[in-house]
Amino acid sequence: MSRILVIDDDEGLCRLIAGGLELEGFSCAFAHSGTDGINLLQTETWDLLVLDIMLPGCSGHDVLRFVRGSQNASALPVLMLTAKSDEMDRIAGLENGADDYLTKPFSLKELAARIRAILRRAELGGRRSSASSVKTLGDIALNCASLRVTLNNEIVSATPLEFQLLEILVDNAGQTVSREYLSQEVLGHGLSPFARTIDVHISRIRAKIGNYPDGSPRIKSVRGAGYIYLLEGGL
Repeated sequence: MSRILVIDDDEGLCRLIAGGLELEGFSCAFAHSGTDGINLLQTETWDLLVLDIMLPGCSGHDVLRFVRGSQNASALPVLMLTAKSDEMDRIAGLENGADDYLTKPFSLKELAARIRAILRRAELGGRRSSASSVKTLGDIALNCASLRVTLNNEIVSATPLEFQLLEILVDNAGQTVSREYLSQEVLGHGLSPFARTIDVHISRIRAKIGNYPDGSPRIKSVRGAGYIYLLEGGL
């Protein structure tokens, strides 16, 4: 049974989440402050973190930075909960390494579906750990066993989600991959009209791997279509 840690200061909402997720077969624990949540992250092992951004004292962004900077919890999947109007909070959370987000109010069925999609991706990464394939394209290499990215033999820090996005683009190098396809394959759900989740993750990948030595981009956005991993020389 997957263990879910929920950090949210709304105790009534937490009771609803507990009832809904336990009916869906998950084991849940709760913290109502960022500080208490960090304590639980340090002392116990979790399969996924559901994190509210608006927390008293130590904010959700602080907790997220702790997770991504922690040697033991850096790969922990994180699903953010945000207010409907707080687009900047959602973008900041994604930029800090959250995997996906839900805006309040949300349905418990949608929360469970998002959790399952993220856990499926994490399980896929675990199954790959027994594989030994390494995909290379020019100066970049993707180790499918360790989910490690190297560029010119230097390790590039990447979350499991970023690895999967980059893998899809590299596998389809020279071809445009739609945002809808990326969202469905990596996040497990389609795009909402104004969702920027995929765009923010791609932006993080671009910042990490940079351009080719001649200054040409590795990943290019194709307006209205998606993204393409260009071959060296822009082909």
